Amino acid sequence: MSKKVFLTGAAGFIGAHTALALLKRGDIVIGVDNFNDYYDPKLKIARVKNLLPSFKKFKLYRADICDEKKMAEIFKKEKPTHVCHLAARAGVRSSLLDPKLYTKTNINGTQNLLELAREYKIKNFIFASTSSVYGNSKELPFSENNPVNTPMSPYAATKKSSELLCHAYSHLWNLPITCLRFFTVYGPWGRPDMALFLFTDAILKGKPIKVFNFGKMKRDFTYIDDIVAGVVAAIDRPQPYEIINIGGGHTEPLMKFITVIEDALGKKAKKKMMKIQPGDVPETSADVSKARRLLGYNPKTRIEVGIGEFVKWYRKFYKI
Repeated sequence: MSKKVFLTGAAGFIGAHTALALLKRGDIVIGVDNFNDYYDPKLKIARVKNLLPSFKKFKLYRADICDEKKMAEIFKKEKPTHVCHLAARAGVRSSLLDPKLYTKTNINGTQNLLELAREYKIKNFIFASTSSVYGNSKELPFSENNPVNTPMSPYAATKKSSELLCHAYSHLWNLPITCLRFFTVYGPWGRPDMALFLFTDAILKGKPIKVFNFGKMKRDFTYIDDIVAGVVAAIDRPQPYEIINIGGGHTEPLMKFITVIEDALGKKAKKKMMKIQPGDVPETSADVSKARRLLGYNPKTRIEVGIGEFVKWYRKFYKI
């Protein structure tokens, strides 16, 4: 039986790909996005036009999750069966510049949706969290059982706060909720503020790339197709309340990541080595055993393949 999924952040990187996967299998998707200017809204519009143009079961509302009245109107009209809440103010570094905005969107916006999910007895609620909640944890790989009481940025703090809100709603009103902690997502149609996009753009223009922590960084990079597989599996398998890592299963050094980009572009990077930025952490690594057990999750894409796919998309989209 097809689901009617209320999908926030539908024009976002993960949101648009998730919408596509749900629509391809026959689900109805009620998308919401406010097309804010955190990065160029033209890219968000292009995602919707290119990835989701011909699906009759897709409806998109230009609205803000913080608009309590508008969210209530959409729920009343559409009566979704599931919520996949991906909308957020993202980015560790930007959250240092405007913490209030992050609190408003990420916590208050989530609260609005939880209230509506409770009222409409939603069958399953998926919340997009982040590996940033682990802060500067020395316990690697990061397990869902690790304590996460020392966030390193306002962004991480808002996501941890929202996980706690989710737990309260699940406990009090038997609302099935899964919080998915994403690890460094990359791939075609990706965000312009992420390293892969920034590095590709700079290298092709002959500009230097900023290499933080003097290159001594490691990340669990997760390809978009693997992320979407995890999200869809979570939608299909309701849990009373769970927090689940969705990562790539491989931790890669930043310098190797850069080398793979150079190889895909056929051009060397000019590197500007810099100290680590406030709020950043030197290493992330996902323990995905829980995702394998509960969701049948199996990340498959290595960075050599994923970066190649991104570069192909980038050249085509920007006509390079």
